Amino acid sequence: MAEHRGRVMVRMRSDRDLCVRHSKPANRDFPSIRQPQTAAVSPMSAKNETRQNPISASKCCVTPTHSMLGRRTFLRASAATIAAASIPGRLFAAPTTTTGAESVVGELYATLTDDQKSQICRDFSDPLRSRVSANWHVTKPLIDNKFYSDSQRAMIEKIVRDLTSTEGYDRLVAQMEYDDGGLGAYSIAIFGKPGEGEFQWMLTGRHLTLRADGNSLAKTAFGGPIVYGHGEESSAKDNLFFFQTQKVNEVFAALNKDQAAAALLPKAPPEASVQLQGKNGNIPGVKVGDMSSDQKELVQSALKTILSPYRDEDGAESMAIIEAGGGIDSLRFAFYQQGDLENDQVWDMWRIEGPNTVCHFRGAPHVHAYIHIAEVV
Repeated sequence: MAEHRGRVMVRMRSDRDLCVRHSKPANRDFPSIRQPQTAAVSPMSAKNETRQNPISASKCCVTPTHSMLGRRTFLRASAATIAAASIPGRLFAAPTTTTGAESVVGELYATLTDDQKSQICRDFSDPLRSRVSANWHVTKPLIDNKFYSDSQRAMIEKIVRDLTSTEGYDRLVAQMEYDDGGLGAYSIAIFGKPGEGEFQWMLTGRHLTLRADGNSLAKTAFGGPIVYGHGEESSAKDNLFFFQTQKVNEVFAALNKDQAAAALLPKAPPEASVQLQGKNGNIPGVKVGDMSSDQKELVQSALKTILSPYRDEDGAESMAIIEAGGGIDSLRFAFYQQGDLENDQVWDMWRIEGPNTVCHFRGAPHVHAYIHIAEVV
């Protein structure tokens, strides 16, 4: 495939630019995923990740500060800047059927023809709604197909925008453009009937799953497990979510010798093992309940950074569910020697887990990340 050399500029809320140029990514297959309990997962069919019009990160994404310092030094030096750019300012209650994104889902549903409904609408109980994968399409029609009208495509873009923070939207737009040529290469489904009971809107594609359900599933953040990622492999610092690795590694840097020994493990579990274990689960890693108050502040900051790409309502619901399950003291942090991309002990693979929480970040060879936060009965 011929290399494309166009550039896409995306303004970030932190006043930094994400500059990306076209190139061809490595061919990779994703593992199959099956998840029991609250998020049953059907196996993913083997699928090559190569897409038309992919783009890779430009060196203009690297700031002078980062280029002059090692990753661990940069991690410490830029902590305040990263926190200010990444943490949402306010947190609110869980989303409702009249929240911005959900109201647009209702408007979109009302415009669908019978033929469109037959292809992208499903019963709320359809098992596809519970599927979790880093690369799949929930329905066949792609967003940029003639299947959708211009006004419907605008509504879909509005839903994505309303599900994310300003900075998070810019980051996901850059990710979709890099990984598959843009939002038009992704697909959506609507489960249930908006305005008539339980429903969920779902977007899927390469390295991204988003959901909007107006709290149809009570005490389930984001409406179920979500996925994000980035196919950049040239350097860890060039992936769009390296800021999360930096923030979480601040927790590791603050651990004492015994805590670090408990937190650092040789090998990560399968990346899509995001089933929730409940209070009787066997969860490895260092326990937040055994940390000092200063260390716990870093934990709080890390959680807010992980949730920062998404709308405030989903962040608030996530934190409320964690609190109901024992608070941050019930969480454990694990870091993995496996996949240390630059052999610098800034751990590119990490996991935050508790009775009702899994945040799994596989940063090598490129990013696949999963968030699942829900009450476990």
